[in-house]
Amino acid sequence: MTTRRIAVIVGSLRKESFNRTLAQRFVERAPDTLALHILEIGDLPLYNQDDDASPHPNVVRFKREIEQADGVLFVTPEYNRSISGVLKNALDHASRPYGESVWAGKPAGIAGVSVGAIGTAAAQQHLRTILAYLDMPTLGQPEMFLKADAVFDDAGGLREDSREFVDTWLTRFAAWVEQHVAD
Repeated sequence: MTTRRIAVIVGSLRKESFNRTLAQRFVERAPDTLALHILEIGDLPLYNQDDDASPHPNVVRFKREIEQADGVLFVTPEYNRSISGVLKNALDHASRPYGESVWAGKPAGIAGVSVGAIGTAAAQQHLRTILAYLDMPTLGQPEMFLKADAVFDDAGGLREDSREFVDTWLTRFAAWVEQHVAD
């Protein structure tokens, strides 16, 4: 059985981020066929096309981490009905310069959690549009947009009734990656 390396990108920099907490629960609960690694995006400079010829070392590191991954799991908050600026910045860096995107063909999954009643549904829809352009086959079902107080206990662990859904989602994502990974 092959273990697939999955880059996990959290679109929030907040220390107590619900999405970082969810990403950490994913890392803990991932099936044996997935090795999840949370990548750093907060150290990337703002994207500027003038820097394409000589990218910042953190951009080079980030692109290399994506290249080495078999798939990508995005865990996104919702900012003003869209994705965060830091996530968009990471997407832009790894897709540039034109013709040198490291995203193409990488199977993707999207999850998110917020305090709002619709979770991160609008942000995820916007992210799906971006990932389609980047040529990333993205898991459509089941969707995972969660409400924080329904998912986490007071210690930041998953509530008992949420564990089965998370495990089922991770199993489906593992199958999606296997179906789309290029060996």
